Amino acid sequence: MRCRDTYGLGLTTNRAAATAYERGVGRLLRLEQGAAESVAASLAHDPTFALGHATLALLGREMCLPIDVEARLRDAEVLAPRATERERSHVHAVAAHLRGDPAPLRRHLAAHPRDAVLLAAAVPTIAFSGATEVPEEAWAIVEGAAPAYGNDPWFAGLLAFVRTEQRRFDEAMDLATTSLAAIPTAGHAAHARAHAHYETGDHAAGLAWMDAWVRTQGHSAEGRSHFVWHAALHELSLGDLDGVARRYDADLRPDPGLGCRALVDSGSLLVRWALTPGAGAARGLEEVVRATPPHQLQRPATPFLAMHAAVVLLALEDTCGLAELAAWAQHHPHPTQREVVAPLAEALGLLARGAAGPAADTLARIAPLCRRLGGSDAQREVVEECRIAALLRAGRLTEARAVLDARLDRRESPRDRRWRAWATARASAAA
Repeated sequence: MRCRDTYGLGLTTNRAAATAYERGVGRLLRLEQGAAESVAASLAHDPTFALGHATLALLGREMCLPIDVEARLRDAEVLAPRATERERSHVHAVAAHLRGDPAPLRRHLAAHPRDAVLLAAAVPTIAFSGATEVPEEAWAIVEGAAPAYGNDPWFAGLLAFVRTEQRRFDEAMDLATTSLAAIPTAGHAAHARAHAHYETGDHAAGLAWMDAWVRTQGHSAEGRSHFVWHAALHELSLGDLDGVARRYDADLRPDPGLGCRALVDSGSLLVRWALTPGAGAARGLEEVVRATPPHQLQRPATPFLAMHAAVVLLALEDTCGLAELAAWAQHHPHPTQREVVAPLAEALGLLARGAAGPAADTLARIAPLCRRLGGSDAQREVVEECRIAALLRAGRLTEARAVLDARLDRRESPRDRRWRAWATARASAAA
């Protein structure tokens, strides 16, 4: 039996399974909790539903859920021949993507742009690591799909995030607010709006809006910790360290249920806290490590997770852990692990051992490559902040101020201004 999804695409399954699957997809696209559980329910109604197995595998890998990803992929591939051409292509694209080859996913979207699950998966956002390493390639995928969606409010939210990465912030805000007006719980739109506020230095208004959204429409958002992280990032940028500490204690203390988000949200916030002059040592990193699946620190599934593992290991001064991560990445089949993660881990290992100058040099060399790590500009900034710390520890104050000036040219930040003033004071004292 064939049913149809929200975007008119056929589903080779029964009505009960299709309803449960669509409920899960809707939650996934809105970034609401319960997406994986609803997709799993579709398989209870129809164990032969290939798309359900493939989507569960995708969510298991991307969200670090306790799902046997390979088993779900095997079932999807065995069952795919009974489905439509589009579903077979979807299953093949997911299997190839999760095994390290995103090319079939990109080809699939060229033929089936209204396959919203895979369009969302192709773009590095709050939910997915993406199917490209060069941001422009992800932008092109979304732009190419635009005619297929018209004024669809979910797509407007996804496009809004692309506009933030393109630094077209007015357009991003317009698209995000349009999407949220139609779907108040739209997580992609809320995420895009958060980035638009941050990247324009609109910290006070961004903090007020995010606080209100998280308490109301976003209360049950999947990855709620990341929205809270955005609020904390505004507080950090404003130099409100007490506010960051209160928010961390109230909303970001990690637990095993957070999975990868413990590393990405709680861990990265603590690292950036620790790098801030006057903040003192980071507290709670041991909790982050306990809540993070052990393999994600030494054998992270993606370069994006590897970046976060490396900076957390630096804050812990775990030189052995950084050496192990660097050695593993050097021999990884994925070029970004070899060419970006390995030197990043080596540089942070040097910094942890007190060799700040060589660490700063390596971090400067790989700075243009860091876009390949995935995630957003705001997330990758933690690497830039490690470089600033290395320059300051090496006494290279003029270089540190130049990096801070470039940041301030991008956006206003009282924290960066205080950081620069601190570097200037050190330079004057040394003169």
